[in-house]
Amino acid sequence: MSARVLFDRCSDGALFERLAHKYRSVIFQNPSSSERRSWENSLPALAEVLCDAGLGDIEVLIEYRLPLTSLRADIVLAGSHPTTGRPSYVVVELKQWSEAHLVPGTDNLCLVAGMGNRPALHPVAQVRRYCDYLQDFTNVLSDQEDVVAGVAYLHNAVDRDVSELLRFPDARAQLFTDTSRGELIKYLQARLSALDGSLEGDSLLSSPHAPGRQLMRAAAAELIDGGEFLLMDEQEVAARLVKRAADLSRQSDQKEVVVISGGPGSGKSIIALHLMGHLGRAGRSVVHATGSKSFTTTLRHVVGTKNGRIPKLFRYFFDFTGIERNGLDVLICDEAHRIRQRSSRQGTYAGHRSGRSQVEELIDAARVPVFLLDEHQVVRPGETGSVETIDEAAHARGCIVRHVDLNSQFRCGGSRAYEYWVLRLLGLEPGGPIQWRAEENFELLAAESPEEMESCLRSRQESGYTSRMTAGFCWQWSDPRIDGSLVEDVVIGAWRRPWNLRGEQPVGGAPVSSLWATDPSGFGQIGCIYTAQGFEYAWNGVIFGPDLVWRENGWRAVPGKSKDHAVRKAEPEYFGRLIRNTYKVLLTRGLVGTVLYSTDPETRAMLVNLLPAGIKQSP
Repeated sequence: MSARVLFDRCSDGALFERLAHKYRSVIFQNPSSSERRSWENSLPALAEVLCDAGLGDIEVLIEYRLPLTSLRADIVLAGSHPTTGRPSYVVVELKQWSEAHLVPGTDNLCLVAGMGNRPALHPVAQVRRYCDYLQDFTNVLSDQEDVVAGVAYLHNAVDRDVSELLRFPDARAQLFTDTSRGELIKYLQARLSALDGSLEGDSLLSSPHAPGRQLMRAAAAELIDGGEFLLMDEQEVAARLVKRAADLSRQSDQKEVVVISGGPGSGKSIIALHLMGHLGRAGRSVVHATGSKSFTTTLRHVVGTKNGRIPKLFRYFFDFTGIERNGLDVLICDEAHRIRQRSSRQGTYAGHRSGRSQVEELIDAARVPVFLLDEHQVVRPGETGSVETIDEAAHARGCIVRHVDLNSQFRCGGSRAYEYWVLRLLGLEPGGPIQWRAEENFELLAAESPEEMESCLRSRQESGYTSRMTAGFCWQWSDPRIDGSLVEDVVIGAWRRPWNLRGEQPVGGAPVSSLWATDPSGFGQIGCIYTAQGFEYAWNGVIFGPDLVWRENGWRAVPGKSKDHAVRKAEPEYFGRLIRNTYKVLLTRGLVGTVLYSTDPETRAMLVNLLPAGIKQSP
């Protein structure tokens, strides 16, 4: 809509109700009261500025979704440049803040009156990253100079109450308050002409998007060359908190623990790799640890191709039993939901055991322990990684604990709606399964047979999209035959396929276990939970096995159908939770789309019925 139409519509409540309806259709949830207040208070303030600036005909894109993510810019203004006549865009971040100051020791984290002690990213840093990201991932903008600029408008604030925030120089984005409203009008007039901006708005909305960068493809560059990934919003807040804690750690008597929570693809491992590179180049002793052999082995392989010494920095949680207390500056515990009760390996003599829990060992190992986790990814008995467990251990040691919740997610095409749909499907969020609504960033299909699923994924693979098939652990996992051929353990009717390799020696043209998700030859094998967890690929096929079936109005977990000997021994209620977590992990590996199939007819019918007409069948 034009700025003039926005101004007129702000006078009635219909606009805000339409925004709420759009929000519900995309997110599957109602907007919070604070979100609605933001629309009701901030949109009229901006509309008045635009009309006072004589820019009533420029195009205003509200809640503009950044490409391939679930992040939304409050406003993108579209029009033409008053001097060059070329397309010109201004990303606007609207804040209702009235008072704020910088977190001591940082230049881009803020503490805002009324928001407690939870740091927020400086609004100029936030909007600048939106500008950079929008240009990087929007084809129509990618080769243009000076085409996107940013504005942070704190319309309820005056300069004296946010004076510390005004000391943030940036060539691409600027901050304005009610005090500097006149300067904001001049700035917008210098970026946008008074001409109709609808063509420029349509051009942005219809532009193809550049592909997202997959984690492993950028790992080496992130660590060695200084990085490919742009940290956004809470990702940058988390990284800044860790850097600040590292700077203070040698001067303070009190230790800080940073706990970063987020769903699949929310950027946890991106933050970890960014910190590894940044802290290492700053001369800090920093080590990365996980509880996943596949994930750690793959990271070692990827970064080792550029620098043979770096793989030594990637360790396992059980490696820190005997390390000197606070011997490291920073220990980054990625996939921390996989922390176990004890670190002792099988066969360890009792005299060599530390007597501490694994989380206590990890906290003791570094001046700044960092934990990144998703509590919905606990898939084995004995995995105890949770925010509560980490908090209890840290507080018992007198540590300050900082929490960051990564509330956006970049995997699954940035589809927060898909992640929420999966949580509702599996009963990990209350309310039961809900209908899937088609959206442009993510495609969800249901297959009637494994052959149909594989055919769909193979066509994607041949078109250049990395595709993989995964399944619940419901079939025997055999070693290769003597002649090197793989045993086709996963049998569904006449369809037979092997699991991925167990070991680290390639056999019969199949990649080693740790490289199944990243090696092009991994398509022909079925990945299990322990191979797929922590990885991503464009297209994802998931086979629901007979260990989890839908009966009447709910899920029924069937321990007797599981071939995972450790999991099937769990108590029935705990087994059900572990199996649903397992399928949650499998379902959220895809960047572009997922194909669903169940070996059980009733379950298959339920899944098909959740998808709208037109996408029930794989092409």
